Amino acid sequence: MVTLSFVLLLLSVQWSWAQEDPLLPFSEHLDPEHKVRLKWGFDEIQGFILFELTVNTNGWVGFGFSPKGGMTGADVIIGGVGPGGSYFTDRHAGGNSMPVVDQQQNYKLLSLTESDGKTVMKFQRPIGSCDKDDLPITDLPMKLIYAYGQTDDITYHSSQRGTKELNLLKYMPHVNPSNRSFFDITMDNFIVPAKHTYYHCKILKAPTFGPKQHIYRIEPVIENVDLVHHLLLYRCPPTVTEPLEAECYTGADEKCMEVVAVWGVGGGAFEFPEVAGLPIGGNVGNFFYRLELHYNNPHKSAGRVDNSGLRFYYTSELRQHDAAVLMTGLAVAPGYAIPPKAKSFHTYGMCDTANIPKVLETPHDLQVFSVMLHTHLAGRKVRVGHFRGGEQIDILAADESYDFEYQEVTNLGKTKTVKLDDKLLVECTYNTENRDSLTWGGFSTTDEMCLAFIFYYPAMKLSGCTSFPDLKLLHSAMGVTYTNSWSYIMFTKTWNNITINEYQQTLKSIDQYITVVNSLNKASSFKGTLPDLKVIPPAPCISGCVTKSLAVLSLLTCLAVQWASFCNTNAN
Repeated sequence: MVTLSFVLLLLSVQWSWAQEDPLLPFSEHLDPEHKVRLKWGFDEIQGFILFELTVNTNGWVGFGFSPKGGMTGADVIIGGVGPGGSYFTDRHAGGNSMPVVDQQQNYKLLSLTESDGKTVMKFQRPIGSCDKDDLPITDLPMKLIYAYGQTDDITYHSSQRGTKELNLLKYMPHVNPSNRSFFDITMDNFIVPAKHTYYHCKILKAPTFGPKQHIYRIEPVIENVDLVHHLLLYRCPPTVTEPLEAECYTGADEKCMEVVAVWGVGGGAFEFPEVAGLPIGGNVGNFFYRLELHYNNPHKSAGRVDNSGLRFYYTSELRQHDAAVLMTGLAVAPGYAIPPKAKSFHTYGMCDTANIPKVLETPHDLQVFSVMLHTHLAGRKVRVGHFRGGEQIDILAADESYDFEYQEVTNLGKTKTVKLDDKLLVECTYNTENRDSLTWGGFSTTDEMCLAFIFYYPAMKLSGCTSFPDLKLLHSAMGVTYTNSWSYIMFTKTWNNITINEYQQTLKSIDQYITVVNSLNKASSFKGTLPDLKVIPPAPCISGCVTKSLAVLSLLTCLAVQWASFCNTNAN
């Protein structure tokens, strides 16, 4: 009997996992009684947001957005399944009266079912506003409104209504497992040097957990917000068995390169999706970790003591997948320079997943759910292009208005699959118009980086997938000789629009060394070329003539349903 119960439990868990929709990763109940549940996902690149609304009723359902939480100015949809079939209309409200059908129907119904006392409505709409009667969905909290009836007679909803404020595009779940706890990994009374830029590293063993646990939430613990710019936590290979504390990248700490957590200035807490968690304990219980803090101290203040780091919330309630972080982009190495006086200079770093099997025995596809994009002060835009079979299929992530002072892990809006053999191209755009000298690739705040930290599941034992230009080819193309060194050529060159463009084209056209590294620092490197990245325009709004016809059709259906209901009532 115990065995049967366990099997049934396992099957129920697997069924629950099977119901997870990668296109609808977010979920919230809109009412205290949990009778109204909203699931959603979005694609900011394509410009659409997808909803699935489940309401405990066999009647009509209303949902929408309101400027102040009431009906006035609200952008709503009303739908249901009546005696004559389903009905669904895009409307707007002028006050506490029946919302008016929009001339232009910008909500697209995908499915509408009614069974077991529940109505489930799946639909999508543009993120932006397509007409005067629609409200744009922004990255700020918005007031969502709902209402429903017990029949398909669309009349006053009485108390079956409500409002809830959510940030749909920057949603961060906050779960509270019954069996939960936390631990901190921080600096310990570290005296910050009086230097403009300083990286400090602390190698330590994580707390002992015994059986495997899952970290589901990571919060920054920042003591000096004016000094701490960003921090990372790396997992070390088994060869690292002793604690250490020293300046980063001086030799002893460079074995620990598998990123497991990242935070940047301006960011907040990060919570993993319900299907995945960061593993701790179990098979990874005896590993050491490296905490890296980047201190940005432009005033060179002396004697400042810091205890910053990260707080990890974990639970024994294991999730379906182990999550991981993969560092992609342009390798941080000497010899790479961005010219001065450039209005829009592009650099590129590529991850070619075709080489992952050379460093892993059991590679698999990546299910990507979040990303953190990273440059320094000159960065203005970051894009991650997704290529398959030699063709661009998507922009995996993008920040068209990058801000050095506001860096955070952002959800993609839906889970995106990166298959083995796919390529990820990280493009960074810089502005150096206010600089008179070269900007080199490096770790200093005044140097530059071009990175994308990819959050994915199921976890693989990978630490990085990056590229770097073939320096021999670059030097040759730029005229380096035995008498004229690379540094001399770059420092003495007259930089103007023509020479900047020629250098940028040279950087992109020459061969790149593409390198994949696993958790044990086994690397595979090969040559490749960079594809061309295209900006994917957002999908256009549905045309007015088509949507007007759809509106009339939906309105007639709705009226027919109500007329049938009226006739049945009189007949009785």
